[in-house]
Order: sequence, then structure tokens, then C-alpha cells
Amino acid sequence: MATSRAPLRFVEAVSSTVAESRRAGFFFDFDGTIAPIMRDPGAVFPVAGAVERLRALAGLVGRVAVVSARPAAFLRDRFSGVPQVRLFGLYGMQTVVDGQVRTDAEAEPWAPVIRRLAADAARDLPGEVLVEDKALLVALHYRAAPALRGAVERWASAKAAELGLREQHGRMVVELRPPVEGDKGTVISRETETLTRAWYFGDDLSDGRAFDALRCREERDPAFMGVRVAVANGETGDELARRADFTVDSPEDTPVLLDQVISAFPGHPPMALTLDG
Repeated sequence: MATSRAPLRFVEAVSSTVAESRRAGFFFDFDGTIAPIMRDPGAVFPVAGAVERLRALAGLVGRVAVVSARPAAFLRDRFSGVPQVRLFGLYGMQTVVDGQVRTDAEAEPWAPVIRRLAADAARDLPGEVLVEDKALLVALHYRAAPALRGAVERWASAKAAELGLREQHGRMVVELRPPVEGDKGTVISRETETLTRAWYFGDDLSDGRAFDALRCREERDPAFMGVRVAVANGETGDELARRADFTVDSPEDTPVLLDQVISAFPGHPPMALTLDG
């Protein structure tokens, strides 16, 4: 693990979290953080041991959540066995409450615009570009043809200007979404208001907003400790790693790091890495 900020050591971050466990929280991005990046987004599941570790954490700390660009219904399916984990989809435009998906009232009227946009993208862009329609967000994946990045970005920028949408660039993807206030940073700011310790794990540019939210909270409240963990990758991970307190090398390493945290709690020996059942 590497750190970009000398004052915070891993053992201190863990012990401080254990000491304030009921007012501590752990927040995770999904793709590239606790799940692999794949060309087929629908085929992605959490890495071995991830769900098990989130379940264990949920019994030890005050809050555990997944904050993702994925639709909330997708997250609900992947984390059906851990209902105590909070789920925020589409950058917080959707949440799961008592098993039901709730959509932000300001974002919902944009659904017809996004639906037309998805149809336009499928018609206008080369077939190698995967157009993922998420109802309130369109993701344009060029992982199968990286050379098309420029064409995808130009098309997305033109459409964003035409329709008044927001762009979000990520790992081999450009996303277009409604111009409503809200991102991973605003979710983290809201969810950590009553916490004194908060960890955020991410791998992509959008996760930088969550890192910023933790740092801003630290500046306002000296008693608060934010821990930023980046999952390294050759696409966007280097930039995020420079802003992180600690890094891991892959999503498969996230459960390993979480084991170190969980085993620091009294009566919790390290867990065996097994497939979640």
C-alpha cells in the first residue's frame, strides 16, 4: 500500500476507526473497486469475498454503502444478501429503500430525453461502441475500440450541449446524465454528516469527488477522519492514487485490505477468502 499523505498511517487509520466504530462508515464504488471491469456490464459480479466483507463490516460499524453509476436495481440484485448495506445508484439519483428503488424527483422527468439519446447513440456511433441505456443515464463504452475515444467524446460533448446534459468521463466510457445537482461527492457529504470516521474506496475519476468530500469535511471538522483508498489501474487509477491515502492493486485486493480492518475488531479473526454464497 502506498500513501500520498504522510500524517495518516494504515495502523492508525484502523485503530481510530475501531475506537469510533458506531460513528464510522465504509463507502465503496462498484466497478473496478469491488467488482472487475468487463466489456459486458451485465455480466459483472462482485469479486470473491467482497459481499462477505461488506456484510461483516455492516455488523461492526455505523454505516456501509455502495455508491455507483450503476442503476439501483442492478445493485439491489448484486447485494440482495446484505440488505443492511445502503445502495446509491446512478450517482445518487436512485436509492434502494426497504427493497424498493426510489428515483430523484428532479431527475425523473429527464427519462424520455435519455431514452431518445440512447437511440441516437445507437444510430450515430460505430457498432464497436457499447451504448448502455440506464434509463436516467447513457454510458458510451469504447473499451472494445479505444481508438474511437475521440469520436465518442466529441459526439457526447455535442449532445450534452444540445440537450443540456452533464458529461462524466471514466474508464473507457463517457456518460451523459441529467443536469441535476448530485454526484458521488454529494452522496458522501450527506451520508457522513453524523460520522466521525469514513473510508471511501474507488478507482475512477468520478470517485475523486468523494475523495474531495472527505477532505473538505476534514478541513471543517478536525475531529473527523477521512480515509481515501484507490484501486490502481492503468486507465484512470494513477490520478486517483496520487490523491489517496492508501492504494490496492486490484478489486481482488479490496477484500484482503478489508480483512486487515475487520480483524482489528475484538473477536474477529481474519476471514477466509471464499466465494460468496
